[in-house]
Amino acid sequence: MPLPSKRILFISNGHGEDNHSSYVIETLLQLYPNLELAAMPIVGEGNAYRRLNIPIIGPTQNMPSGGFSYINRLRLLTDLKAGLVGLTWQQLRAVWQYAPSCDLIMATGDTVSQGFAYSTGYPYVSFISCLSALYEGTLKVGPFIGTFLRSPRCLGVFTRDPYTAKDLKKQGIGKALFGGIPSLDKLQPTGKDLQLKADTPMVALLPGSRLPEAVRNFKLQLNLILEILKVIPPEKIQFRAALVPKLMKELTSIADSEDWQYEDNKLSYHTEQGTIEVICYSDAFNDILHNCTLMLGMAGLAVDQGIALGKPVIQVPGEGPQFTYEFAEAQTRLIGSCAQTIGTGPATANTLKEAAQCVARTIVDHPYLEECETNGKARFGPPGASERIAEFLLSNLGVNEQ
Repeated sequence: MPLPSKRILFISNGHGEDNHSSYVIETLLQLYPNLELAAMPIVGEGNAYRRLNIPIIGPTQNMPSGGFSYINRLRLLTDLKAGLVGLTWQQLRAVWQYAPSCDLIMATGDTVSQGFAYSTGYPYVSFISCLSALYEGTLKVGPFIGTFLRSPRCLGVFTRDPYTAKDLKKQGIGKALFGGIPSLDKLQPTGKDLQLKADTPMVALLPGSRLPEAVRNFKLQLNLILEILKVIPPEKIQFRAALVPKLMKELTSIADSEDWQYEDNKLSYHTEQGTIEVICYSDAFNDILHNCTLMLGMAGLAVDQGIALGKPVIQVPGEGPQFTYEFAEAQTRLIGSCAQTIGTGPATANTLKEAAQCVARTIVDHPYLEECETNGKARFGPPGASERIAEFLLSNLGVNEQ
C-alpha cells in the first residue's frame, strides 16, 4: 500500500537559514520519502534549495546588502532602492497562494520568516536559528515575534542552543525545544589528505563564502600571516584555507596583488625566516575544522561549526557588509570565551600585529585550548538537529517513519 503523500512548505530568510532547512529536508526525505516539499527563500536565490531540486514558489533576488541590512541600516536604503518592498510583497502573496495546499509550514529565521508563516493562518513550526539568549543573557521576545511564537498555530519553537530553549520556557513559551545546528550533522571528517606536518599547530583560514567580501577578507588574512611569521618561525606553524569554489578561482589574482606565489592550490611566501605555505581547498572544510588548532574566522556559520567542535577562533574585523566589527562583537557574545576579537573597526596594521601576538599566545595555551573544547561543545549542544526537527515535523503530520 503506497504511503500517503504530505506537503510541507519551508520559509527562510537568510543564506544560513536556507542551509539549515536544506539539511532538515535531506533527513526528512530519508525518513519519509513520500513528501512534497517546496520553499520560499526570502533572501537571496535559495541555492541550498535549488541544489536539492526543491521547487521555489515565488520570486527571488539578491539584494545589495546581501541580507545584512540589520547590521547597518544605511544598507537597508540600498535594498529599498533595489525593489525590496515589491519583492517581499510578491513573495508574501506566493506564500498565501500556496499555503492552503500544505499540510504543514516550517519557518526558519527571525521575525520576517515567522511573520510570513503566521500570516497564512495555517499550522507551522518555528526554528529561530539566528536568535539566541546567549547574546544578552536572555532573548528579548518583542511583541511581533512573541505573537508569532506564542500563537496556538505555532506547534513548536526550535532553538539553536540548549540555553535559549530553557530561557524561552522561563518566559512562558513551553513549546520551546532545543534543536541545534543542522549543519553540525554533516561535519564528519572525510579523510582528506591535508598534507599536514605532525606535531605542528595548524591554523584554519575561514574568510567567508560571499564574494567580493571573501576576497577582501582572505587578502587580510594573508597579511595577518606575514605578521604571524614575525613572531612564530614558519616551521612552527602551518595554515590551511577552507574556500568556496568561486574564491578558489580568484587565487591567481589574489597572489599577484599580494606578492605571494601561487601554484596547484598552494600559496607561498618567502621571508628571511623561511617559506610559508597556505594550502587551499574547496572540498575539505570538515577535515580542516577537525584538524585545526584554532581558526582565523571571518564568517558566521562556519565559525559556529568550528566552535561546536571545540575549536577557538581569533577574529579580525573586515570592511563588510557581513563581517564587520559589529558582527564580530555579536559573534563573540554568542560564542563566549572561545572567541577573541581583535580591534574595534576595520583592521589596521596595528590590529594585525596584535592579532599575530594573540595567535602566538593561543596555540601554546593548552589549558585554554582544553577549556574551549569543553565550552564550545556545551554551548551548542550535541549534534542531531536535522533528525530532531525532521521527526517532530513527521509526528505533526501524523505519519510514521519508514
